[in-house]
Amino acid sequence: MQTDPASIILAADVGGTNTRIGLYRSARGELEPLETRVVSSASEDTLEGILGTFLRDVGGATPDSACLAIAGPVVDGAVNVTNLPWQVETRALAGALSIPSLRLMNDLEAAALGMHHLPADSFAILQEGTRPAGQGNVAVVAAGTGFGEAALFWDGEQHHPMATEGGHTGYAPRNERDVALWRHLREAHGRVSLERVVSGPGLAAIYAWLRTESGTPEPSALSDRIAEGDAAAAVAESGLAGEDPVCADALALFVESYGAAAGDAALRHLALGGVILAGGIAPKILPALRGPSFLEAFLDKGRFGALLGALRVAVCLAPNPALEGAARLALRAL
Repeated sequence: MQTDPASIILAADVGGTNTRIGLYRSARGELEPLETRVVSSASEDTLEGILGTFLRDVGGATPDSACLAIAGPVVDGAVNVTNLPWQVETRALAGALSIPSLRLMNDLEAAALGMHHLPADSFAILQEGTRPAGQGNVAVVAAGTGFGEAALFWDGEQHHPMATEGGHTGYAPRNERDVALWRHLREAHGRVSLERVVSGPGLAAIYAWLRTESGTPEPSALSDRIAEGDAAAAVAESGLAGEDPVCADALALFVESYGAAAGDAALRHLALGGVILAGGIAPKILPALRGPSFLEAFLDKGRFGALLGALRVAVCLAPNPALEGAARLALRAL
């Protein structure tokens, strides 16, 4: 009996902090992971360097097809990576790596596609809702190094991933404290995008502002943890543990802002199929997201609060949905 020849697939999820890379073997439409790796995006000067080093380390494999999920808008086969000083172009990169078929896609677009194939236990439910999950458009929002937004468009039979740059829409204050935060960020940055608030750097900025407003000195142990390099993680961990009231306040404001942003995304995409929180932050602050403030802000949409109350809201716990989505799209290209 004749069988389909195996093909080698390269997939990557390129973020501002880390680049996740996977090499797969494909035979008869199935993906078999061969090697996965997470490297610092700052470890090389170019994406070509990162991928070239990976391919050499795994024995010099030459992929038949590749798909790279990148944080940034992909336009005409090229992208200026949002939080890295890189410009990536499809043809140049494919030629440099000798890959016959290579595609770039937005990272949240890839994550949306990847999450569509994950098992049910890959999600933590924040709101069950009353509508059937997946029957309709699905909104995907993700706070991490930046803020990403994508959608799964429902055509009545199946879902199609759709990229957006919703994280760079304007931040919408909801009350007087939000207005004060907006004014503070406007003085620092000019225009205040949603990403300035709902992201890792956003949480760090909220904390720094609240620390100044509080007039209380920063605990030395917290200063040491922040100095280690990940201020957002230090603030979140301290806030969750109740170790410092300013950190707890910063985390609470961040969670409210995240809920409001998720509700806005649900309205933008009429996400009757549900809303999914992806990205690296949500699983780490899951206890805070399970509290009342996230859903209160999510549902605080005036006449449309009842509509949002019918939607399923979940947190994706899987570590690499964008890598999964990119690999599947590379498989389709074969």
